[in-house]
Amino acid sequence: MTLYVNQLDGAAPLTGPPPAGTGVAVWSLDTTREAIGGHEAGGARAVLDAAERERAERLLRPADRRSYLASHLGLRVLLGGYLGLPPEEVALVREDCPGCGGPHGRPAVAGGAVHFSLSHSDDIAYFAFSGVPVGVDVEGIPRASAVTDVLSSLHPAEAGEITALPEAERQAALARVWARKEACLKGTGVGVAFGLAEPYVGSDPAPAPVPGWTLRDLPAPAGYAAAVAVRLPA
Repeated sequence: MTLYVNQLDGAAPLTGPPPAGTGVAVWSLDTTREAIGGHEAGGARAVLDAAERERAERLLRPADRRSYLASHLGLRVLLGGYLGLPPEEVALVREDCPGCGGPHGRPAVAGGAVHFSLSHSDDIAYFAFSGVPVGVDVEGIPRASAVTDVLSSLHPAEAGEITALPEAERQAALARVWARKEACLKGTGVGVAFGLAEPYVGSDPAPAPVPGWTLRDLPAPAGYAAAVAVRLPA
């Protein structure tokens, strides 16, 4: 699976048809843009639904609120392009959680015409779209202190791999691991509720195989790591 990250800018995106089967399309967005996909970022609230607006208002930091509004505007613009709908008419729902059955599983489009995943970190957002469940994640390179704090939460083999690296390489390795795990967990809809030990994704420059999924690292700006996971046919 060769991956290219499309850039969502101020113009309306040329999405084409939605990806079919295990095909995947990945986009990125600078959430500080004033125009996103032909819409003014300042008007994002008018495009989002009530649940999205409520979530945005609960964010205390203005930067977090701006990033949330911009990334969700970008998501709706792209989904609208794939579905042939105005972005405000895209109906978003939550699937049942595979862990407890509650209504807080993977975000989805009503009717399931296309699967998607969204991740944002600081001023960067990534989006992935596929014909099957998909997860995407982007992570900023963490501080050195975070490596020690997080190691015990990882798979023991991953913790050992990172510890064995020169100290200057550990932060980037942790970012790779974290992005890969989050991509897989978003794809399943489980999230981090059951911890970060599984699945084992490895810290090497290429991810380890994950049964049932195709996992790949994505190109990312300096200071970030990103990955996408696509479910394989049963």
